[in-house]
Amino acid sequence: MSIESVRKRWADPLLTALTGLLVVMMFVVAPLQALGIFAFQVSELVLALLLVCGIFIISGSPIAVGAMLLALAMIITGAVLRFHSPSLLDLNLFAGSWFIVGVTMAWAVARATFGPGRINYHRVVGAVLLYLTVAVIFAALFTFVGSLVPEAFSGMKVADSPALASQVIYFSFATMTTTGYGDVSPVHPIVRSLCNLEAIFGQLYPATLLARLVTLELEHRDKE
Repeated sequence: MSIESVRKRWADPLLTALTGLLVVMMFVVAPLQALGIFAFQVSELVLALLLVCGIFIISGSPIAVGAMLLALAMIITGAVLRFHSPSLLDLNLFAGSWFIVGVTMAWAVARATFGPGRINYHRVVGAVLLYLTVAVIFAALFTFVGSLVPEAFSGMKVADSPALASQVIYFSFATMTTTGYGDVSPVHPIVRSLCNLEAIFGQLYPATLLARLVTLELEHRDKE
């Protein structure tokens, strides 16, 4: 069986599988890391490897799998450096790796979700995956800026600790959904600009998503 045939067969179901993986990583693994459970840091590496395999099948692109493997290598390097002596270097390696993962996955998932063809359950879930992936991208950007500017946030310190992933994910979703609890707020102008962009995306995405999915379904029915 060729890679192309495997991709056509499993691309849609993998959208649902990857959504499940990302949900586990963001809402289960990250909080447990914040509690200091080391075993779940190892689990993160395993789940990241599964993401690499899934994105390769969905995209069918050597460039995409190359980017994901680079990100995986950065995650492993950062984990080794953190084990010996936590520093800003391994923190930025983690942030850079998840930025690469986020951008690559967003590109692959957007192509698979909004490409021509009938809209099914898996592609709707893929739209949710894209939404979650954008939150990951902004979380990585917040980490970058916070590591360079210590006072970039009020109520959150960006430092190399097991709790950081849970904190930046929390702030990213609070920004995207415009919830704004007030416990963490942006102070630096660049962070405020990123927050504005994420909030705009969070508001426009549902309407744009609905319009695109309806258009694709109507186009498919017309062809039939």
